[in-house]
Amino acid sequence: MWMADGTERRPASPGKGPNRTTANLLPMASARWKPVVDRARRALVRLATISPGTRRLMAISGRELAGAAGKGLALAEAREVGIADTYGGSYFGEGRDASGDRAGRSGYARYDRIASNADIAGWLLWRNFEVANSLDVGCATGYLVEVLRERGIDAEGCDLSQFAIDHATPGAVGHVRVANLFAGLPWAERAFELVTALEILEHLPPDRVPVALTELARVCGGYLYTTIPSFGVNASGPDGHFEGKVRPERLDHYRGLGPEYLGPVPEEDLAVDAEGRLVEGHLTIASFTWWTLRFADAGFTRCPEVERRLYADIEPAGLAPFWNIYVLAAPGARPAAVEPRHPEQSLVELGLRHPLMEQ
Repeated sequence: MWMADGTERRPASPGKGPNRTTANLLPMASARWKPVVDRARRALVRLATISPGTRRLMAISGRELAGAAGKGLALAEAREVGIADTYGGSYFGEGRDASGDRAGRSGYARYDRIASNADIAGWLLWRNFEVANSLDVGCATGYLVEVLRERGIDAEGCDLSQFAIDHATPGAVGHVRVANLFAGLPWAERAFELVTALEILEHLPPDRVPVALTELARVCGGYLYTTIPSFGVNASGPDGHFEGKVRPERLDHYRGLGPEYLGPVPEEDLAVDAEGRLVEGHLTIASFTWWTLRFADAGFTRCPEVERRLYADIEPAGLAPFWNIYVLAAPGARPAAVEPRHPEQSLVELGLRHPLMEQ
């Protein structure tokens, strides 16, 4: 899970432009090492003159090394801010009871396209956002990317988990990669008309949320769709709650604070699972108002009228109380992009098939 390790958290620079993850790994050589670097460079140049095959091999090796360095930077930055390496096989259900009993642990008992509700999310986005491309931040094995690509959207995804990317679903292979908001995403400014982050931002420490939102804003050229476990008054759908988010013995305290309390809840009061870890690795549990203000600080404008439409679409599946939806417009976002497709029809009538929609 995404657990705090108690170390000092150094602010990360959001940076600008594509491929910063590689560029950040190319510091100038110190005076001590400069002669060694110069000799190595001259030797490589001489080696490259041998034959075209040698040059091709060197170019391929260089790209692979740069890619590995970028992935390493993403993981190192995550560890530095207190995100532990726990998004491996067990988190996605390996070695667990596939019937659905998690025995009080965080993570998934079974992780697949049905259990992840990717089809519902994908059809919801396709119906309500008329966009050509999208980026799913925290894509896991890429089920949402797969669904959106099936619906004709040029979807890409990224995740911190190397395990998840290595086990990408067939329809997402080649369109998902390891990346990290703190290290910087390897795409250009305003590269995507739609950026999604489903149940991701609550895993970040509160003091790092602004850095993450700034990076999301950098790559977003239209709309950000995100779901975040929240509490308090919701301007567009069901209000949030504290149950399952704070320790049971502290529930009455937080219920008594009233709507003026915005959060975030201190870490010592956050709920823990059967293994004593923060439930699902949640580090930032805050109110709808708190999150809305943080999005505004990053330049986003919340769109409650669009959110209401999305809540209506998922109501038949019984998900409205559990998906705390935020739709945010970046500066210059096209209003036409949030005109729904076929508003007179339900998602099921449009072709969505999912067990929750058949009840």
